Amino acid sequence: MKIAFLGTHGVGKTTLCYELAAALKRLDLSVDLVKEVARRCPLPINRETTDQAQRWILHAQIADEIELEPEYDIIVCDRAVLDNYAYLVHARGRQPDLEPLLRRWLETYRLLVKVPIVSPPRFDGTRDVSVGFQTAIDGTIDALLEEFGVSPLRLPAGDRTQWVSLVLRQLRIPSRPPQLDLF
Repeated sequence: MKIAFLGTHGVGKTTLCYELAAALKRLDLSVDLVKEVARRCPLPINRETTDQAQRWILHAQIADEIELEPEYDIIVCDRAVLDNYAYLVHARGRQPDLEPLLRRWLETYRLLVKVPIVSPPRFDGTRDVSVGFQTAIDGTIDALLEEFGVSPLRLPAGDRTQWVSLVLRQLRIPSRPPQLDLF
């Protein structure tokens, strides 16, 4: 089962991925993460990105998912192909040659979770801190979700402490291991 968090940069997807993975491990499930591949991209990203960089990121995301999926019960993805594509669309426009692959790959996720913007991005050594860029990417993601007919679980912008519980409920996974009868 693959679960992917999508949203613009700086919204807390990575933290949420680790929190969900920890909760799933406490339930004795085999879990691993597909970490955000843009951080290891050898080409320019953010507002300086290129077509080649975004294609590298998109294909590396798919390769990482393919690599991990047979080994674990659950794969938690820090991004999905759709939000990786949103950065390419923002920089270079729609890419009709990629869209059949994206549509097909979106079907491989059991759950897509859209993480809202709750604060401006902070400098982390990699990501752009422009609020305008963050907001533009978020809008592009929302437009692509609508265009592709995808309905993710949309997390509320309010209380972050409930986000993992909301995801577990959506997956119909208990938040605690079942109590064992001792007698």
